[in-house]
Parts: sequence; structure tokens; C-alpha cells
Amino acid sequence: MKKETILLVVITMAIGILSGVIFTNAKKHTGTENQQFAPVPVIDYQQKINNLQAFLTKEPTNRNAWVQLGHNYFDSNQPMKAIEAYDKALEIDSHDANVLTDQGIMYRRLGWFDKAIENFKQANTLDPRHVQSLFNLGIVYRDDLGDRDKAKEVWTTYLEISPIGNEADRVRNMIDHMENGH
Repeated sequence: MKKETILLVVITMAIGILSGVIFTNAKKHTGTENQQFAPVPVIDYQQKINNLQAFLTKEPTNRNAWVQLGHNYFDSNQPMKAIEAYDKALEIDSHDANVLTDQGIMYRRLGWFDKAIENFKQANTLDPRHVQSLFNLGIVYRDDLGDRDKAKEVWTTYLEISPIGNEADRVRNMIDHMENGH
């Protein structure tokens, strides 16, 4: 492994450990042991972004770093920057249904529904069992384009692939709500 890749892994692990320590200490010092909900640790996305950007200046063809940068922009609600980082990752390897789906979600967040649909369909073409792309495609059809028939069609395919589990139950409920006029 390259020195930079090892450094990226070490930085990511350190941030994870630090988050765990902060969470544990916050719980101890705030007396939340008996409360139902513990405080959520604050994640410094900007620091993670800065570290990844610095790493990418040295290793601009590191696909994993571009994906992680996209995820950090995604999680910090910076959709345009996430799209750009995912584009860099997809230039290196365009055969990633998960990255295409995450980028599609960012397109949707910007209101670019046609681009979102294109990404979700491409992800599902790459991996016909990729239910997350189908789930999101149905959301765009139902919520953004008002096309309940297409949403139902996509979600029916979802249920054929993954008929069991909490997410399948959620999809069934969404179909039921649409059919009952909600």
C-alpha cells in the first residue's frame, strides 16, 4: 500500500475512535445514563473534507478517497460538491451502483430529477438486484414527478428482489398509501 493510502486509513480510524471517545465522555459527563436517548457526537465534516482534499492533491487517482470525499459532502449537505467528487470517482471506475445512487440522491436534492432518474436507472442496469437505486427511483417518481404508476412499478420490482425485511415492509406501506389515495 502507498504511504498516502495508509495515512488516509489511519486518519479515518483516528476520527472514528475520537468520535467514540467523545460520545462516551459526553454520556458520562451529562448524566444521560438513565435517559432514553444519548447525545449524538458532533462530526467535524470540514476536517475530514480538508484531510481528504490534502490527500487527493498527492494522490488524485485514488478512487476510494474521491468516494469518501463525496460521502462527506453528502453527509454535510453540500450536494454540488458531492456530485463533483462522485464524478471524479466515477471517471476512475464507472461501474459502482452505490456511488451512482448516492450521486443520484444529490441530483434529487438539487431538483435535477432527470439526472437523478438517469443515475438510479444506470445503477440498476449495472446491478439489477440493487434495491437502493429502485427505492430512490420510486421516491423521485412518486414525490417529485407525481407519477404513482411508475413508482408502483419500480417498487413492485423492488419487492420481487427483496420481499422480506423492514425496508420491504416500508415499500409495501408506501404502495398501500398510494393505492388508498394518500
